[in-house]
Amino acid sequence: MVKPLRVEGISEASTESPDEEPSGASEPPPVGPPRARPVVLVLALILTSSVVVVFVGVFAFGLSALQEQRSQRQLYATFRGLLDPASEVPPPIGGSIPDGTPIALLTAPDAGIHDAAVVEGTSATDLLQGPGHLRDSPLPGQAGDAVLLGRSTIAGGPFRNLDRLRAGDQIVVRTGQGRFRFVVEDLRIGAGRAPLIPGGGALMTLVTSSGNGWLGVLSPTHLLYVDTKLEQRPVAAPRGRPATVPSTELPGHGDPGAWPWVALWLAAFVVACALSWWLWFRLGILRTWLIAIPVLFAILWGLSTEIVRLLPNVY
Repeated sequence: MVKPLRVEGISEASTESPDEEPSGASEPPPVGPPRARPVVLVLALILTSSVVVVFVGVFAFGLSALQEQRSQRQLYATFRGLLDPASEVPPPIGGSIPDGTPIALLTAPDAGIHDAAVVEGTSATDLLQGPGHLRDSPLPGQAGDAVLLGRSTIAGGPFRNLDRLRAGDQIVVRTGQGRFRFVVEDLRIGAGRAPLIPGGGALMTLVTSSGNGWLGVLSPTHLLYVDTKLEQRPVAAPRGRPATVPSTELPGHGDPGAWPWVALWLAAFVVACALSWWLWFRLGILRTWLIAIPVLFAILWGLSTEIVRLLPNVY
């Protein structure tokens, strides 16, 4: 009888079927985000909060300037079109003017301002578009004291260099009633004593926060006033101007009406983050980000806009 040959060095395991997996083989790594354990949830909350804070800062000091520049181009084109003699709609010169309507072009070379479109209204939302006109004051060039507000830091900071103005500097304003030249008389920190309006004359006051940085937030009453006087005879002011304005349109005030919108945008952001977490399980990280990033960006943009409305309108 012939005995079967045995080859030394080959273990019995080699006789197993190649289709059979070793009993000790490791399981494949899990797909999707980590399980929602307490530590993971805390880290996710910290990361999400950090993203919101950073985005709001980037929006306030960067993206809002791009938004203001876009608004200024549109407002300038609109106002120049109204000034065209062929325009069927005349530029607004008084009465009840809708908020956000361009009413003037402002030029102050010594402050770095060139043909800035001035809108009607001085709420925090209005001033995201550029300088604004206090609605219960006459328009520049009309008898009385016209008051213009502008931001010094966010949304491009159109009035950030007002502190460079000195007595004798020239400021030119173009409205639907003509071109008016003002001369700077004084700069005031805080309300102080406003100059008296000369009989048959006109003044214009430019208002902003007193400096860059967080000063405008920590001390919203710390304001800079630039008093200017019209060098020519004023024009008539049409009737129908508002006698008062809400406190949210006064210098140094924010808009508390933004709080409900802040809450809604935050809720939308939380829901979007939860849906992104769920999509991570279904589609994987790459496809989830392709879908989630545009949505989250849009929500953060809306949230940041509402948070900025809470800040003083001249900051």
